[in-house]
Amino acid sequence: MIRNGKQYRRGVIAALVLLVVPIILTRAPLAKSGGNPGVIPPTARPYGLTYGEWSAKWWQWAFSLPVNQNPFFDETGCVNGANGQSGPVWFLTGVINVSGSATRTCTVPVGKALFFPILNFECDNLCPPIVPPATPAELRGFCADAMDGAVNMTCEVDGVSIQGLNPVTTTPYRVLSPVFNVTLPDNSVQQFFECDVTPGTYSPFVSDGVFLMLAPLSRGQHTIHFHGELPSFGGFTLDITYNLTVR
Repeated sequence: MIRNGKQYRRGVIAALVLLVVPIILTRAPLAKSGGNPGVIPPTARPYGLTYGEWSAKWWQWAFSLPVNQNPFFDETGCVNGANGQSGPVWFLTGVINVSGSATRTCTVPVGKALFFPILNFECDNLCPPIVPPATPAELRGFCADAMDGAVNMTCEVDGVSIQGLNPVTTTPYRVLSPVFNVTLPDNSVQQFFECDVTPGTYSPFVSDGVFLMLAPLSRGQHTIHFHGELPSFGGFTLDITYNLTVR
């Protein structure tokens, strides 16, 4: 989570999280995207949704889990990685800690596409409260200003680098979400950051970030590593490694 002074900008600097959304409308292509075999193109509609719509689903899932069940707080494994997940797509995530780093060893069901942000921001009027409330367009501006500072984004899948992630202002993998709402539990991520927020459903939320969706990996062992930097946020660096067993 990142907050920036008077203008609220929050980013769960995201990496691989395991999530599945219960929507199967179309079969996702095992596509090549920008020279990246196995990456579903951001111009596609994998499983019936755009990348931007999946990014909203990702945030709704991440915020729905209380701190004690949330993978954001797991630095080594995936005890909480499957919580709230079902369907054809699993979300991967980053971590909420001081270092911004984690190495996780996890098991993923066979046949699941993997969707995750390398760096992303979410903006809302909720925490800290913005008075008067910002419009969705203003919230998008806050997120865009923050995301524009992202640099040195990388991702390797089994040692093969994903191309086209930089610069952030032109990468095709940078996507905007539609306006969405979130349902917060007790002991929510917001409460962890000492926000005075009670359980309930809130709107509007928007997000801006660089996301990837990988077509289902083959059975066996795989390694996914991703990295990103935000010099404007105190030099924050995210560095996440997933050692995955697909079975």
